[in-house]
Amino acid sequence: MTDATLAQLDALPTEELRDRAFALARQRRDIKFFWDLFTHVTYSDDDTQDGWIGSLDATIDDAVALWREVTGHKYGENEPLVRAAFIDYIINHGS
Repeated sequence: MTDATLAQLDALPTEELRDRAFALARQRRDIKFFWDLFTHVTYSDDDTQDGWIGSLDATIDDAVALWREVTGHKYGENEPLVRAAFIDYIINHGS
């Protein structure tokens, strides 16, 4: 997205931003992007704090699947933070 402006991206639904950012991060094999999201947005219940991301052998696709399982695409009060992360990633790493 070379011509995407902040206003254009901000007008998109969160799921569209997620799809674009995840596709870009998968293409770039950018596990740090996913890790940052996991550490800032995951639920704090005991079921998700049992070493679920501890394996260094996890692939990007595993990380995406894990994100979907953990969040269920429900961002709650973290949605503004998630949207900002998606938009920032697309702007700074898009082609």
